[in-house]
Amino acid sequence: MSLPRAEAEVVLSGATAAYDGKPVLFGVDLTVRAGERVALMGRSGAGKSTLLGLIHAQARPRVALIPQAAALVRTLSVFHNVYMGRLDRRSTLHNLRTLAFPARADLAEVSGILGEVGLADAVRAKAGALSGGQQQRVSVARALYNGRPILLGDEPVSALDRRQGGLILERMAARHQTLVLALHDIALALAHTDRIVVLDAGRIVLDAPARDLDEAALVPFYGQAA
Repeated sequence: MSLPRAEAEVVLSGATAAYDGKPVLFGVDLTVRAGERVALMGRSGAGKSTLLGLIHAQARPRVALIPQAAALVRTLSVFHNVYMGRLDRRSTLHNLRTLAFPARADLAEVSGILGEVGLADAVRAKAGALSGGQQQRVSVARALYNGRPILLGDEPVSALDRRQGGLILERMAARHQTLVLALHDIALALAHTDRIVVLDAGRIVLDAPARDLDEAALVPFYGQAA
């Protein structure tokens, strides 16, 4: 007796996109089911970020997002940048009070999340004073704190070494039911996702279980060895 398939979280059918009249995606069909860990791969300009944008637009109420740029408010503390992950779920009064006098419970929860990405000691540091890799981990922490079931990440560990990137990907998988991540590191994608979707010139050219692939199978699409 076969088990029922998980519910579809995202369904794109014949999706297209263009910028300034120039086509970017062509007739993309993609279904992502609850519990899947999907890596979007391909050369720069293949359409990965655009595809993530379409997924975000469709599933926004269920999505926590890690943008390609860390998108932090550099003049605010690390705590406040992570806290922004839940701004829309707190009252205006609570959010205003938190700017000056964060509640002890909020500080503790944010500090715990920062500990998971190796930044427990940076909770009161100014975001703009951090290195690029640290800022990227703050952006990850903000999404983890957001806690919605689908995590979308646009190169979320690109500024980290492979060991550190692997640890961060493990934390993402532990806290979010479904992952769709644009990744440039073939080894990390194979080790930390269960499905690889490769785009080339705005079209999906490969969609297969990670267990059925190896680096040699992906290099011709991706354009470089890991």
